[in-house]
Amino acid sequence: MSVNLAFIGLGVMGYPMAGWLSRNGCSVTVYNRTKSVAERWLSEYPGKLAETPAAAAKNAQIIFVCVGNDQDVREVVLADQGVLAGVSSGSIVVDHTTTSAKLARELAVALEAIQCSFIDAPVSGGQQGAESGQLTVMCGGQTDIFKQVEPIIDYYAKSVQLMGDHGSGQLCKMVNQICIAGLLQGLAEGLNFAERAGLDAHQVVEVISKGAAQSWQMENRYKTMLAGDYDHGFAVQWMRKDLAFALNEAKSNGSLLPITELVDQYYAEVQDLGGNRWDTSSLLARLKAKNNG
Repeated sequence: MSVNLAFIGLGVMGYPMAGWLSRNGCSVTVYNRTKSVAERWLSEYPGKLAETPAAAAKNAQIIFVCVGNDQDVREVVLADQGVLAGVSSGSIVVDHTTTSAKLARELAVALEAIQCSFIDAPVSGGQQGAESGQLTVMCGGQTDIFKQVEPIIDYYAKSVQLMGDHGSGQLCKMVNQICIAGLLQGLAEGLNFAERAGLDAHQVVEVISKGAAQSWQMENRYKTMLAGDYDHGFAVQWMRKDLAFALNEAKSNGSLLPITELVDQYYAEVQDLGGNRWDTSSLLARLKAKNNG
């Protein structure tokens, strides 16, 4: 599909996602705060380099954003040389960053004021999913706008769904992280129990993964967890950011999240162990440290 796109943010997720767009024939202009990363991307994929988000957005029909947190999004979208300073009327901004639902709604209003549109579209699947083009994308926005961006997002996604109005994608991502947090703690406890009970944990997983205990995390992370290898996937510091969004949202909508609150505290203890950049399966490291303490 021949379409002019901008992609802002070439981190571990954005880098391969932008690559999929370029690989599928889109005209992609990239911007990254660390310019050398954008230059490396251009050595691998056809595209153009912009010096500012505003310049990247100037001729783009769709502008994709994939950065770190709410403040990063505000900086690349709302600052003097941000997307809003360069975007043309009728363009669409798609934010793949996991942010607060409040920010998503604010951006939608800001873009509508200049006759542009917005889709909040956080993703699940991690670096592995981005590189393989198998991400799950949860969107919030208007149906007609979603239908315009869906075939483009399909280039790096296995599932793309519109969940409701602006902010709904972010709310759905919060549910995703709530479920993952509890699941990973259960998996960590199970593996730790198996080892301390004198069982072969690998054999245990071979058996129970064929039944109701099976999960993606079990299938893809148990071996590295048992090996103490936590250099995979989504970092603890980013998980805590996401859980903070969920916990704050729960306060406003009256949800009870006792397990999520507890696992968030456990991740804080993982950070105290030096695991800020370990992946989220490192909850097992915390249990082993407790056992050895």
